[in-house]
Amino acid sequence: MSELAGFNTRAIHAGQEPDPATGAVIPPLHLTTTYKQDGVGGLRGGYEYSRSGNPTRAALQEQLAALEQGTTALTFASGLAAEDTLLRTLCRPGDEIVLGGDAYGGTFRLISRVLEPWGVGYRPIDLGDLDAVREAVAPETTRVVWCETPTNPLLNIADIAALAQIARESGTVLVVDNTFASPYLQRPLTLGADVVVHSTTKYLGGHSDVVGGALVTSDAHWAERLTYHQNAMGAVNGPFDAWLLMRGIKTLGVRMDRHCANAARIAEFLLDHPAVASVLYPGLPDHPGHEIAARQMSGFGGMLSFRLRDGEEAALRVCERTRLFTLAESLGGVESLIEHPGRMTHASAAGSPLEVPADLVRLSVGIEDVEDLLADLDRALS
Repeated sequence: MSELAGFNTRAIHAGQEPDPATGAVIPPLHLTTTYKQDGVGGLRGGYEYSRSGNPTRAALQEQLAALEQGTTALTFASGLAAEDTLLRTLCRPGDEIVLGGDAYGGTFRLISRVLEPWGVGYRPIDLGDLDAVREAVAPETTRVVWCETPTNPLLNIADIAALAQIARESGTVLVVDNTFASPYLQRPLTLGADVVVHSTTKYLGGHSDVVGGALVTSDAHWAERLTYHQNAMGAVNGPFDAWLLMRGIKTLGVRMDRHCANAARIAEFLLDHPAVASVLYPGLPDHPGHEIAARQMSGFGGMLSFRLRDGEEAALRVCERTRLFTLAESLGGVESLIEHPGRMTHASAAGSPLEVPADLVRLSVGIEDVEDLLADLDRALS
């Protein structure tokens, strides 16, 4: 697949060659654990055992690499499995991670409660303050700058190109969690990031029916190490999960267009609602990261958060009253979801520097008819 092909063309065709045996347009689902060898060590296509490699997973990895404009993509059983493999590849006891000050709660839990007892430290920093980032990065100990943009759930924006320059100057690795934006809206590798992380459960899968994660890079050194550790650690996704993800990715572009359009309408509605204290959405002109987002993204995404004037109890009531917005964790599916981050997705950050406001509500805006979504929110807020 040519790198010059458009995004939607790559999403539909990269890694998706018709089956050479039958001509089937959709790549086959290879539900096998092992492969017949033509003599000892005589592997057909390099396959010997499905933890090490599976043709369905290989097709998905080629598809993801094409979308992120990287050279190597690796897929895993979950986003956190991908993060764990990456961080245990990059870090050793005594190393430190510079972590965005409002990172995803699961990432914070992995770093603070799994890696920190192993000897890997972390330092939460506002990644929008580039001087603070430069001061925090210590070339002798900082191994990773971990960036989400937009962030979960506060929708803050970080300047990927500026962070990449800081990382290069200090010899650290810039990792960008691109889950919220998806490669349709943002491609961090082209802005200087070393590795991109995805929870493929979210927008890439898009239908709330498959859990997965991915790493994408163009760095040959880290690609080799990560490929080795993908096999050695073994947290790979199964072939049926890979097949579901390939199916979802084919419509990523058209879905994201609708997610973005619906979220923009809802952000404008909430901005004028008397029960709402503030709206966190990078598409709003007064959002502090709006100009950076407009520069490095091709759209502002389907995620937004808002704070209630009457505090936590009001936020909880709104979460309980919606009908179309389903009260549930996760995000990025075709259906709209609502949640209370402080008590749900980010409960693990309570009492830490990454604690989120108690009056905050997060929306994953789906692709339903927007007038129905607006009516649902209006009822819940009344």
